[in-house]
Amino acid sequence: FRDGSFSFERVEVKFHIDESGSPTGVYYKENKESNQLIEEFMLLANKRVAEFIGKPSGFKMDANTSSDAAPKTKSRTFIYRVHDKPKPDRLESFAYFIKRLGYSIQTSGQKRISGSINRLMEEVRGKKEQNMIETLAIRAMAKAEYSTMNIGHYGLSFPYYTHFTSPIRRYPDMMVHRLLDHYLKGGESKSHQKYESRCKHSSEMERKAMNAEWASIKYKQVEFLSDKIGEVFMGVISGITEWGIYVELVDNKCEGMVSMRDLTDDFYDYNEDNFSLEGKKTGKKFQLGDDLKVVVARANLARRQLDFKLV
Repeated sequence: FRDGSFSFERVEVKFHIDESGSPTGVYYKENKESNQLIEEFMLLANKRVAEFIGKPSGFKMDANTSSDAAPKTKSRTFIYRVHDKPKPDRLESFAYFIKRLGYSIQTSGQKRISGSINRLMEEVRGKKEQNMIETLAIRAMAKAEYSTMNIGHYGLSFPYYTHFTSPIRRYPDMMVHRLLDHYLKGGESKSHQKYESRCKHSSEMERKAMNAEWASIKYKQVEFLSDKIGEVFMGVISGITEWGIYVELVDNKCEGMVSMRDLTDDFYDYNEDNFSLEGKKTGKKFQLGDDLKVVVARANLARRQLDFKLV
């Protein structure tokens, strides 16, 4: 953290399921000290492997290393896990939003940015808006991806980083193992173009896998609430659009929408700059982070949609 890395600890919701696979309840995944210790070992292994190949001084010979494996003047083709700097407009937009909730972050200088965001994560920990703010903070960042062109990992503040520790479940890790073995045996640098193409494919498949994971979570959320039509929950406004209000329920983190057509007490204008809806007659406002009491109105499993109404 002293070097400027970020620490995001989003609340991870899991479902208790019965013998038929239907969700019966929710629980929060616990991140124990033992989990954190293993994560540190994984980060260190990934970092050292990337340095070993990528840094001119990183490739140190020992009695068991082939002399042909010594570093050449030209860099070797390798697969890095890279993470670019956040776009300034996204960071400014996030800072503007959280200011309305009484929080603030720095928007310039990596260590200042990361330090202020880490302090923000500490401030919101355990609060009703924690999940929403952490989600928006992550969206303000660039997406990490695979590339043969090393630009470093901004989020971890590592100049060299790769994915090495999970070759069973991630193909990029398998490629890293094969490249490392090839170079340790004195092999010449592999085709940059071929491996960059594989990196792009792996990054695209990762995005598809993440989308599938989000869709499966949403499916279980809808399934979980499908027998709770008419029940009332407390929620927090997690998003506002011109067609309605997204609400995340406090107890179970399920997210649904209060449609604009169900806001029958007034005609509401959408203010994109202020992340709000404002009633023309009453002046009533709905803003991101506001508390709401909602009732589950509809649960459409085929579309993975939850509809709420205000109470």
